[in-house]
Amino acid sequence: MKPNENLDPLLIAGKSYSSRLLVGTGKYRDFAETRAAVEASGAQIVTVAIRRTNIGQEPNQPSLLDALPPSHFTILPNTAGCYTADDAVRTLKLARELLSTEARRHDLVKLEVLGDQETLFPNMSETLKAAAALVKDGFQVMVYCSDDPIAAKQLEEIGCVAVMPLASLIGSGMGILNPWNLQIIIANAKVPVLVDAGVGTASDATIALELGCDGVLMNTAIAAAQNPVMMAGAMKKAVEAGRAAFLAGRMPKKIYTASPSSPTGGLIGK
Repeated sequence: MKPNENLDPLLIAGKSYSSRLLVGTGKYRDFAETRAAVEASGAQIVTVAIRRTNIGQEPNQPSLLDALPPSHFTILPNTAGCYTADDAVRTLKLARELLSTEARRHDLVKLEVLGDQETLFPNMSETLKAAAALVKDGFQVMVYCSDDPIAAKQLEEIGCVAVMPLASLIGSGMGILNPWNLQIIIANAKVPVLVDAGVGTASDATIALELGCDGVLMNTAIAAAQNPVMMAGAMKKAVEAGRAAFLAGRMPKKIYTASPSSPTGGLIGK
């Protein structure tokens, strides 16, 4: 294998990534800690809340893009804080304007339309409406959604480039509460499926990849850790281990077994 050759890339919207861990950029102490954690995570895609983080909207204020330049990272603008389809579409049009250059228009975005301020559960009717409008306008939409297999399939059929069902509520750290629904979504999807929201620790990330998810996105699990940079490194290893275990194929589960782990043929004394 050639140096740096990746035989198992994550493919999103026609682009190849070696890391299956995507990370958020909120809740850190400062941009320096954000950069250190992102580097430790190995993530190549970083998501940014356009309504909460300056990436050029406020010219005289520090910009996240100084710490995480688009030349080194794929910036994934998101619509955190949006509760209607109209707000989400308007926010992502602003993001496209801020991130586009003369050479290239920035179309890759993360859509999330929230249902309420307490749970931050997705409003799926508004999400579907926004997704349809954005895809029609040429956006490449990665979309936060409920773990409803029907809704996930509808988003794929609209033209979203990835579906991102929650594992549990945003910021809850409760881990994967419904692996069965995730497995149904994965089995029927023709686009990447990435767990988004609810991861609390490294084992949660590993489980997501072992189930067959193509990747996982997290923010609070890293940023709210006592040592965010160390946790980011742990998440990198967890995602890699989960993917390797999935590709290797685990042994079948059994209620009970009396079969020994070593061969029985040629036993000494027989």
